[in-house]
Amino acid sequence: MNQLSLSDLPRGAHIHFIGIGGISMSGLAQVMLGRGFRVTGSDRMKTHITDKLEKLGATVFEGHSADNVKGADIVVYTAAVHGDNPEIQQCVKDHIRLVDRAECLGAVMLEYTHAIGVAGTHGKTTTTSMLAHALLGCGLDPTISLGGELDLIGGNIRTGGSDLFVTEACEYTNSFLKFFPTIALITNIEEDHLDFFKDIDDIINSFRKFAMLTKDKGYVVALGSDENIQKALNGTKLNVRTYGIGSGFDYCAENITYQAGFPSFDIIKEGCVLCSVALNVPGEHNILNAAATIAVCDLLNADIESASRGVESFRGTHRRFERKGELNGGVVIDDYAHHPTEIEATLSAAERFEYNKLWCVFQPHTYSRTRTLWDGFTCAFSSVDELILADIYAAREMPDGVTTSEKLAEAIAAEGVKVRYISAFEQIEDILRSEVSAGDIVLTMGAGDVVKIGENIVEKSGAK
Repeated sequence: MNQLSLSDLPRGAHIHFIGIGGISMSGLAQVMLGRGFRVTGSDRMKTHITDKLEKLGATVFEGHSADNVKGADIVVYTAAVHGDNPEIQQCVKDHIRLVDRAECLGAVMLEYTHAIGVAGTHGKTTTTSMLAHALLGCGLDPTISLGGELDLIGGNIRTGGSDLFVTEACEYTNSFLKFFPTIALITNIEEDHLDFFKDIDDIINSFRKFAMLTKDKGYVVALGSDENIQKALNGTKLNVRTYGIGSGFDYCAENITYQAGFPSFDIIKEGCVLCSVALNVPGEHNILNAAATIAVCDLLNADIESASRGVESFRGTHRRFERKGELNGGVVIDDYAHHPTEIEATLSAAERFEYNKLWCVFQPHTYSRTRTLWDGFTCAFSSVDELILADIYAAREMPDGVTTSEKLAEAIAAEGVKVRYISAFEQIEDILRSEVSAGDIVLTMGAGDVVKIGENIVEKSGAK
């Protein structure tokens, strides 16, 4: 079947979203509402996200039922929705067109002259958010689709009035190959999602295909020091612009200094200072995110001084080094990191701050990721003074009977790290309340529900 085209749908057409409460699906639903379509959707339960959609005019059903899709012209679903879903079954019976989330997002991208897809194993949400700050700082009025919530835009979606669209582009299940970017930003390429990809070469090939989507119509902006990106782009003859720390790239972050844990630096282009930036988020990875953001803005002929001030206004997204409050005089921070490289980057950022003891509560995410990246996890926590491992967050998977947090704790302990495996969140919270002291940093980390621990100990300590 041909690629979905929004221009082929009559105004007021009925679009239904299965799983409308998810971050990406709710964003698409909001875009469709803004374009005059009738939007309905369903999910297991209603949340603040679905409440917002209902206020904007969507109809949201709690629970899945065949009746929910009756009369729909298009039904959008995600990879988490399977063939036994009653709404999917009804669509098949009634010959209602089914479109996956990626194809729907690709259809949105086709409506814009400039479409930026932010891809990479790590950093997609943060870089897209930083880019949102920069573009809005330039007054370019973009439409923005995020995989997280950003205070600047009041959530995960912003509908702009210009011909500029910015979205995250996820490689999982090759979703981003259904996109139509004019600028493909690639932050890094590493092993991940090995429940779908065969190996790192398979992942590199997928990113190569994503980059090729810009052929004859745009640019690839890429981390120049990443060897896997180099492999992906080798021989493509695309319009590539590189960025990195130090010299040798098209956009170079140099003259880096730190003040109270936050970096300041210059972006150098062709030997001249393009702009100077003083970040309000920590970490070397955010220096790279800022360099990528400035590179994209430069390719869009944006006012770079305004873009750099926009970057400086960025103070993070929810669940990305997010300060939750205090406990016993220590600071509680939550972060989404769930890959060894992300963990090391977050811990490195924390080390730039003054503290007495660095605590980390980590919840591994999925059995397949924990199993395939086992060696990386065992070595990722060397800078932590006290590590607590919670049970693995299963997400879409079933236990494999072999991979457990208890065994991972043993492997990490063998590397010389002080680590405890604690199954119950309540017990973890009790330990933190009794043992955390003034001047400590407590990091809750993971892509599951580990955030609840930090929220609970802050709330019950009376500190906000």
